[in-house]
Amino acid sequence: MRKLWTVAITFLFSILVLVGLFVAVTRTDFFDALPSKDTPSATALYLDKNQPLQVRVADLLSYMTLEEKIGQMALVEQNKLWALEDVSKYKLGALLSGSGSKPEENTLAGWKKMIDTYQEQAGTTRLGIPLLYGSDAIHGHAHVPGMTVFPHMIGLGATNNPELVREVAKATAQDMFSTGVNWSFSPNLDLPQDIRWGRTYEAFSDDPKLVSKLGVAYLEGMQEGVDGDDKGVFVLANPKHYLGLGGMRWNTSVSEYSKIDQGVTPADEEVLREVYLPPFAEAVGAGALSVMVGLNTWGDKKMVLQKELLTDVLKGELGFKGFLVSDWYGVHEGRKNKFLATVQAVNAGVDMVMLPFDYQAFVRDLKWANRLGLVRDERIDDAVGRILYAKFALGLFDTKTDMTGFVDVKTTLHQSLAREAVVQSLVLLKNEDEVLPLTAKVQHIRVAGGSADNIGKQMGAWTIEWQGVDGNWPVGATSILAGIKVRSGQETRVEYNRLGIFPDKKKADVGIAIVGEKPYAEGWGDREYPILYEEDLRAIKNLQANSERVVVVMVSGRPLLIKNEMASFDALVMAWLPGSEGAGVADALFGDKPFSGTLPLPWPSHAEQLPITTKGETADGTPVLFPRYFGLKR
Repeated sequence: MRKLWTVAITFLFSILVLVGLFVAVTRTDFFDALPSKDTPSATALYLDKNQPLQVRVADLLSYMTLEEKIGQMALVEQNKLWALEDVSKYKLGALLSGSGSKPEENTLAGWKKMIDTYQEQAGTTRLGIPLLYGSDAIHGHAHVPGMTVFPHMIGLGATNNPELVREVAKATAQDMFSTGVNWSFSPNLDLPQDIRWGRTYEAFSDDPKLVSKLGVAYLEGMQEGVDGDDKGVFVLANPKHYLGLGGMRWNTSVSEYSKIDQGVTPADEEVLREVYLPPFAEAVGAGALSVMVGLNTWGDKKMVLQKELLTDVLKGELGFKGFLVSDWYGVHEGRKNKFLATVQAVNAGVDMVMLPFDYQAFVRDLKWANRLGLVRDERIDDAVGRILYAKFALGLFDTKTDMTGFVDVKTTLHQSLAREAVVQSLVLLKNEDEVLPLTAKVQHIRVAGGSADNIGKQMGAWTIEWQGVDGNWPVGATSILAGIKVRSGQETRVEYNRLGIFPDKKKADVGIAIVGEKPYAEGWGDREYPILYEEDLRAIKNLQANSERVVVVMVSGRPLLIKNEMASFDALVMAWLPGSEGAGVADALFGDKPFSGTLPLPWPSHAEQLPITTKGETADGTPVLFPRYFGLKR
């Protein structure tokens, strides 16, 4: 009987508490009673660019209401705004173009007009805090047709050239700046250890030393001018994904579209310190002001909930002064209680939440959480202060949003740089009887393969659309086939058939099979057995039947399992995903430029070797087909 009374009393007490909370938060004056803030004058310290950044941050914070602070913590996909006025109504801090999101007029001018409109709307707020506008410009400002598209980062890793990488990042920042985009979700500091992962090509290497070196070079090139003055380019870099991406295990993904992407990385303190943390430590030391938190799970807890790694290690131990932003829907995905998910992620150390949709609910939830004492004022001030620090360092308060003086993008120079990057990224893996480089003796060339005359394939994903495009419709680009035709000259006969079928029975001097993968992004690219498509294999065999010798050029975001097929190739070149300047491949094939690239990660012999540790140890203990840093010179 006593037990029943205890249960009843506990139940009634809980009901009373809930009723009390309900009455409190539904009172009309619950939020209206929040103290108002004075509107700053034109001489406010935060508007004086000669003041130290921390002074400006503290001054601006002193004027901000809770609603204005929470708005700064929201990152919203621009296509999901209910109305333009919501930018000012909710005091939003940042917008992004994600998953191929773009203006109705997808041109340089169209992007600039769209973003200027958002910035003008943000300027109508009481404090006029400018927006961060982010985009996945991970291999050039590739969402805009006609912009130069550089090799994906796996190709840049093959160059092992930090000066080149710095120039690529700088050129990308210039293209972004011309459209008003001031925040790039790059560089990628992941360390892929399993080629089955669909994001392998987004990373430089599986070697933390190379990733650190190239990551710093990319960050410095991207952020040139981020020092509060009026010179240079003003684009914020965003190293990602913190922490442990690339080490996920197969079949651990929480996404229905993936097998390894967004999966589980085994928690190992030694590996954490020796492998995953060093690239981010170097990036922080080089001036990183924003870092993106990964969608993976570390051990048994999602990264957005790892307070020790986010707050204690990154912000405390490494001294990171910037802000942490979650990845696409990373705080709320898979969570039934979004209110609790928001509270836990913010308390763990996430400063800005890539929602990217439900900004009204986020603002309401975080406001309630604060007034109920679940998220303290100090945590919100810390988060907003970090965001404002980056905005001040970026020069947003001191630089007009009108970019008319910089609209004339140096396209020709950027194309030349991209072409050189293609050349340096090429890795010569096999060259029997010195087939390459092709000499003047070669008078008849036959070209085949699904990637020979397909700019979409050679650019890969994150180009125009999230998953990339198929075909030659992107303007201002050169296919690999077109580059071969131009370089071979009128004296050499060049024939092309995608399947390698030619009516003339006389053998050509050389056949060039340009084969590889279709574009893919994220989990949609997870493949248990990454192999060549059957159509490409047939094209290679057909060329072998009608050409004296065959050179295979692979266009792919990762090594493919080709051990058995490779024995019949006379030469093999790994071209990765070269981007818009396919002519760079011809530069090396014909000997105008030397082959200098090396593999940025091991090339497995068979799937049972996966994953391969960063020390080169395979899962089954057998030797790889090619070790990391292998590459023939010619």
